[in-house]
Amino acid sequence: MAPSEAGEHLARLAESASLSREDIAADIVNGVAGTIAVTAPGSTAAGPDGAPGDGVPPQEEARRLRRVVTAAEAAATVSRGADTLLEGGLRPLGAEALWLWRLTASGCLRLAGHAGVSALEASQWQWIPPAAPAPVRAAFTDGAPVWLPTGLPPGEMLPGPSEEAARALFPLRLRGRTVGLALAVWPAAADLTGSLRGALTGLVEVAARVLAAEEVTPSEQPVLDDLLDALAHPAMILCREPGTGALLVEHVNGPAGDALGGSHRAVGRPVEAAFPLLHVDLEAMSRRARHASTPQRAARLPAEHRLDAPAPLVDVRVLPAGDDRTVVLWHTRSDHRTAGGRAVGRLQGLALFEDDFGSGRSTWTEQTYAIFGMPFGSAPVPLTELEPRVHPDDSAGLRELLSDLVERRKGAAAVVRVVRRDGGLRHVRIAAEPLLDGADLCGITGVYQDISAEYHTEVALTATFDQLTAVRAQATLRHRLVLQLQQAIVPEMPSLTKLPGLSVAARYRPAAQEYRVGGDWYDILPLPDGKVLMAVGDIAGHGIDAATGMIALRNALRGLAFTGRSPARLMAWLNDVTLHTAGHPTATALCALYDPGDRTLRWASAGHLPILLLRHGTARLLEPPRDILLGATHAPVYQEATTQLRRGDTLLLFTDGLIERRHDGLDEGLAALRRTAEKLTARQVDEQVDQLLRDATGDTDDDTSLIAVRVG
Repeated sequence: MAPSEAGEHLARLAESASLSREDIAADIVNGVAGTIAVTAPGSTAAGPDGAPGDGVPPQEEARRLRRVVTAAEAAATVSRGADTLLEGGLRPLGAEALWLWRLTASGCLRLAGHAGVSALEASQWQWIPPAAPAPVRAAFTDGAPVWLPTGLPPGEMLPGPSEEAARALFPLRLRGRTVGLALAVWPAAADLTGSLRGALTGLVEVAARVLAAEEVTPSEQPVLDDLLDALAHPAMILCREPGTGALLVEHVNGPAGDALGGSHRAVGRPVEAAFPLLHVDLEAMSRRARHASTPQRAARLPAEHRLDAPAPLVDVRVLPAGDDRTVVLWHTRSDHRTAGGRAVGRLQGLALFEDDFGSGRSTWTEQTYAIFGMPFGSAPVPLTELEPRVHPDDSAGLRELLSDLVERRKGAAAVVRVVRRDGGLRHVRIAAEPLLDGADLCGITGVYQDISAEYHTEVALTATFDQLTAVRAQATLRHRLVLQLQQAIVPEMPSLTKLPGLSVAARYRPAAQEYRVGGDWYDILPLPDGKVLMAVGDIAGHGIDAATGMIALRNALRGLAFTGRSPARLMAWLNDVTLHTAGHPTATALCALYDPGDRTLRWASAGHLPILLLRHGTARLLEPPRDILLGATHAPVYQEATTQLRRGDTLLLFTDGLIERRHDGLDEGLAALRRTAEKLTARQVDEQVDQLLRDATGDTDDDTSLIAVRVG
C-alpha cells in the first residue's frame, strides 16, 4: 500500500489495541527482528509483578529499547546517535562512555562520534593506528567482542578513567565487512556477565549503522568546550563560518541544551535559526565583544517583554574567545543577588543636594560630603558657588549647566572634575532640576554622582585596547616575517634537465600553529662535477631562532658542497659551522652525493634517521653510520656508507616529524612508514610524498621535511 495508506492502517491498529502508534510500531518490528533485553547491574531479576529489572514489564522495556535503537539510527550525527545509545541502553548497564571509530582505507581508526566523553579527551583519541593497542588488534583479528572486566593488559592504552576500569570492544560490521570499532567504558572494574554481554552486543550492533550519519568536525578548542560543560548555568560558543561569515552555534553545554529543547536543535545552526527573536541582539553583542576585546552584558534578552517571545535570556554576558569565537553565558531565571546588585549599582555613588534661594540655605546628605572630601556637618557649598572647587578646564561646562537651570529654567546634567582640599580629584556627574514657584526660581535640587571608578575603568579599558591593538600589529608583523622565513626554508626544486636520470619531489610541513615554522630543512642541488647533493636535517627547537639557524646551516652546506669533497668531510665542516652559529644549536643531518654515471650513492649521517630504499615493491632501511649529531662536540670524524642504486629505485629522506609519536618508539614509526611506502611503490614521486604526509603517523606537532628521489 502507499505510505499514506500504511500510516492510516497503523493508526487504526494502534487505536484498536489502545496503544500509541510508536508502541505498536515497536511491537511489530520487535516481532520480526527480535527484542533486546537489558537488566541493569544490581537490579532485581523480577519486579513485584514478575517483570524483569526494577519492575518494568518486559514488553514496555522492549518497546523503549526499540525506540532507542530507531532514534540512534535516525540521528543526524554520529555523536548524537552514540549519545542516544549510551543514555537509552548502555548507561543502565553501568557504562559511562561510548566511543565510535570509523575504519579508513589506510587501516587507521578515525574517531567519528562519542558520548559521555570530554571534548579534550576526544581530541586526544582522534586516531588509532592499525598497529596498536593489542585489544584493538584482537577485536579485528578475531572478529568478536573483547571483554576487559578488570581493565587493560599491562602496557596498553585505551580511553577510560583508569587502567582498572572495565572496557568492552566491538568490531562493527555492515553488509559483511568491518566498518569500525565501538568501545564501551565503565567507571571502574565490573562483572561483565554472560547475560550482560548479550545485551551489550545487541545494543552495539546498531552502532555500525549509526556510523552512516554525518561526522561532526572535532572542536578546535576542546578545553573551552569542557569548561562550559562544567558550568551549572547555560553557556554556548558562537563562531563565524569561514567564507560566508554567518554566525553559527558551535557548542552548547547541558543546561543550554535543556533550555533550548535539546542540543540538536541549536548546534551547527545559524544563530538566527536557533534564536529567531534574539539573533540581532546576540550578533550585535558578539560583534562588539570581538572588536573591543571586552565582555558585553545585558540584563535580559529581549529587553522588552513580548507575549509571543520564548523564555528570555537573563543576565547575558558575551565574552571574546579569539578572532572568530565568542562565549555566551546566561541564566534562565533571575538571580536575586545579581538583580539586587544591578539595582544598587544604579544608585552607587549618588548623593542628594538642595539649594534654597529664599533662605540661602543648602542641604547635603552624608554621601555628598564624602564626594567633596569635606567633614560631615560643615557648611555645604551651593551649586552656584561651586566653580572654585571645579577644575579650570571644566568651568565652562559648569557655567553652561547653571545657565540651563537659572536662565532657561530647565533640567540639565554635566560631568566635571572636582578638586578636593586634600588634593584629590573626583569625576562627578551633576544632574539637577530648577525649583519653581510660579514663574519665579526659588531653588535648585538634584544629585551628585561620583563616577571616578567608571572613568578610571574606561581609561584602563582604553589603554588595554590600545595595547591589544599594538600586540595585534606586532603579531601581524611576526606572521609576515615567519611566512618569509618559511619561503626561505623551502628551496626551489631544480628542473629535470639539471637532474639527469632522477625524478624528485619534496615537501615541507610546518610545525604546530603557534610556531608555524621549525628547524627542519631539505635540499637537492646539482653540482658542477655532475653529481647531485641530497640533504635533510633538523635543528632542535622551533620558532624564528630555529628557522634562522637552519637557514645558516643549509646555505653553508650548499657552499661547501661546491668543493667536491666527500659527504664525510662536508659533515665535519658543517659541524664546525654549527659550533660557531649564534645560539649554539644542535642538529641532526644527512648528506648524500649521487653519481649518475655509475648510480652510486655515498652518504654520511650526523645522528639522523636512516634512508628508506624502495626496490621492487619492498622497502628497507639503509643502516646509517652511527655518528654524533652536529654541534655536540669539537672535531668529530664522520663515517661514510656507499649504496649501489638500480633503475627504478626510490629513496626517501625525511625528518622525525613524519613518524615520531608521543607514546611509541621510533622503531614502531619506522615500521609503519615502511608498510605505507610499500603500498605506494607504483605511484609517481609527487603522489608518494603527498600520500605519505597524509598517512603520517607522527603526532608530536613537529615540523616535517620529506624528499622522494627515483632513479630513472
